[in-house]
Amino acid sequence: MRPSCFAVSALMAASAIAADRPASVTFHRDILPILQKRCQDCHRPGEIGPMSFLSYQEVRPWAKAIKEAVLTKKMPPWFADRSVGRFRNDGSLDPAEIEKLAAWADSGAAAGDPKDAPPAREFFEGWRIGKPDLVVPMPEEYQVPASGVVEYTYVMVATGFTEDRWIERAEIRPGNRAVMHHASVWIRPPGSRWLAGRPRGKAFVPPEQTRRPARISATFAGVTEVDEQVIGYAPGRPPFVLPAGQALLVPAHSDFVFQLHYTTNGRPAKDRTQLGVIFARRPPGVRVFKAGVSNDTFVIPPGAPDYQVDSALTVQADCKLLSLRPHMHLRGKSMEIRAAYPTGEKELLLRVPRYDFNWQLDYVLESPKLLPKGTRIEVSGTFDNSANNPANPDPKAEVRWGDQTWEEMLTGQIELAIDAQANRRSVLPAVRVGSAN
Repeated sequence: MRPSCFAVSALMAASAIAADRPASVTFHRDILPILQKRCQDCHRPGEIGPMSFLSYQEVRPWAKAIKEAVLTKKMPPWFADRSVGRFRNDGSLDPAEIEKLAAWADSGAAAGDPKDAPPAREFFEGWRIGKPDLVVPMPEEYQVPASGVVEYTYVMVATGFTEDRWIERAEIRPGNRAVMHHASVWIRPPGSRWLAGRPRGKAFVPPEQTRRPARISATFAGVTEVDEQVIGYAPGRPPFVLPAGQALLVPAHSDFVFQLHYTTNGRPAKDRTQLGVIFARRPPGVRVFKAGVSNDTFVIPPGAPDYQVDSALTVQADCKLLSLRPHMHLRGKSMEIRAAYPTGEKELLLRVPRYDFNWQLDYVLESPKLLPKGTRIEVSGTFDNSANNPANPDPKAEVRWGDQTWEEMLTGQIELAIDAQANRRSVLPAVRVGSAN
């Protein structure tokens, strides 16, 4: 019996669909390369990811959850508007990668042939920067109470450097992530007035007016008598990594100052955080340093859904911009960072339309951007102090600058590059910040 015209047409259509359909997606050939590139820095034992994505056995139970996370752009975390600027550390997935991950979950999450897998990534256990040249631990464990508010705590440690050293990579490793809200390490050069007279090796809470660099930089955008940050830690924030030829200067006989923010969780805990650094193999040609474009004068009214705060600084010598990092707390809603050039032109450098306090990301420019002398860096942040913000600690509160997460901050951190022999204070003298609107 000859097939009907309808049956022939159906067979032809099915054959055409099958021809257009991509080959089946498998873990070892298609999915593992994406996970290695985008996910494994965090999703492996000892890192912040709640599950490991190193093997098929580990990943298979999460196939549907991975699909949902990538389709909703929840993972990997990346909050910059992709129409503004280009960033070499952009962790977001491209459409083809999203399509593969979704198709893999929908088609049964097949393993495929292990021979198709790329070589496993090599990680140095305990450090994302690789094996450190120097590890600087807190001299003593810090006892975190079971409850209450723990003020920002400091530990000053002598570097022991008898000559200037240049750092190319740095990383903070908390001893107890369960109680570590965030941490920073700062450089205190010899002769600094900041924290003068404080003992080394012992945890302490200084008076408010002499507290950490972030507080003083909030009053003055740029460089003050308080010196510069090496690296900050917050969940999801990558380590400090510079390309060859660029480095951060630690003057001889300096101290490292650990700034620690602990949060209690109902149980007594202990922490002994460490700093790991890798030194430049040869003297660099470029010195890198950070500065804050901050404002501590704002007062956010109760219930305000879209309150804007602005700040700015002007560079006093030619320099290059390397990276940007927005910082606000739980009421932070969005941020823009712009450059206003001496010619009168303006350029939008970064737009974060949906700020997320849980991910303190750096946005590293694809290419360094020249900032001619007289360039003004402008920062505008908006805050949602309304009841519609589910993270808002108290919509009825009038909110000002403060250390704790139920208070607020407005800082656009910038990373700048100058000649290795230049003085950074000639680039960013202390400048009073702008006003809140």
